Amino acid sequence: MTDTTDTVTNRSEIVFITDAQDCNPNGNPLGEDRPRRDPVTDQGVVTDVRLKRYLRDQLVDDGHGVFVKKTGDGTSGSRAALALDVLGDVSSEEDLEAMDDIAGEFLANALDVRYFGATLSFNRDPENDVHAALVEHFDGGNYTGPVQFSPARSLNAVEMNEESNSLTSVISTTDDNETGGFGLDDHRIKYGLFPFHGLVDEHGAAETGLTDADIERLDTLCWRALKNQTISRSKVGQEPRLYLRVEYDTEGFHDGGLHNAVELDRELASDTDEPMSDDELRNVSDVCLDVTVLCDRLEELADRIETVTVVGSPYLTVSYDGEVLGGADDLPAELDRRGVPVRTVDVYEEFEATLPDA
Repeated sequence: MTDTTDTVTNRSEIVFITDAQDCNPNGNPLGEDRPRRDPVTDQGVVTDVRLKRYLRDQLVDDGHGVFVKKTGDGTSGSRAALALDVLGDVSSEEDLEAMDDIAGEFLANALDVRYFGATLSFNRDPENDVHAALVEHFDGGNYTGPVQFSPARSLNAVEMNEESNSLTSVISTTDDNETGGFGLDDHRIKYGLFPFHGLVDEHGAAETGLTDADIERLDTLCWRALKNQTISRSKVGQEPRLYLRVEYDTEGFHDGGLHNAVELDRELASDTDEPMSDDELRNVSDVCLDVTVLCDRLEELADRIETVTVVGSPYLTVSYDGEVLGGADDLPAELDRRGVPVRTVDVYEEFEATLPDA
């Protein structure tokens, strides 16, 4: 069962910056699975639902229990069946009655619900006594997720990669191995840099039993999910570039705009006297991220901050006030110099301690 004695008490704000090169970071099923774009600004869009799917899939791969699963994993899609699967070895009404705290057992084993919440309104199945018993003993209603992300809009206007729009897959069509082909719609963007904004709400944490250990897991989970869950043909090309979680020690306070405190430094990114334009961006080496406002704001808030947890990629160049600081992995040193309490995370040294058998 979840130990609620260390339930999260401080609010955190997250800035998680990812990029996408020659891929489809989030297709729109209502638009021929084309990459999502703002029709006015041409900014690329990646939804919070897409990010949460990556995070859930990584939790599953790590061996954690989750409630919201992919279809086709061998579990019936009804909410009651999914809840019973989370509860484990339950095959009768007597098994449910033997549980002292069904809700507590459920939350202890459904890590994604502790993070993101869930709707637990079960339809009664008159043909299934166990499902009916679950409705009677545990109709949990709604859990509001304490961890929420906003959709990310790219810092640049994205261009469609027309070179990949119509690919041909060649296959053998006759016994003599003559070849034929069929067209594939393969919609991709050339490049986009996406800042997600996240929030960890201490009040929602009390409802789902989200612990400090769960949040420390999130510090490595986001990075690894983007590394490990984007390896399908249309998704490969995405990478995590900067993860920053600001834990505040002032009750009920968060800045709310830290994801808007970064922008592209088009002058430093350019090799000419002209600023880098969006249609010139092809990969992370073409990008310089201006963190001037971000650094200044965190310095202003230092007396309200418990700690700033940072993971940075050396491939993403960052600048302050028109000068290159180095890579995103050098950002912690700059924050420390300004008196901001900071903690650097080594993802691959620390993630194993967050696994269920650790």
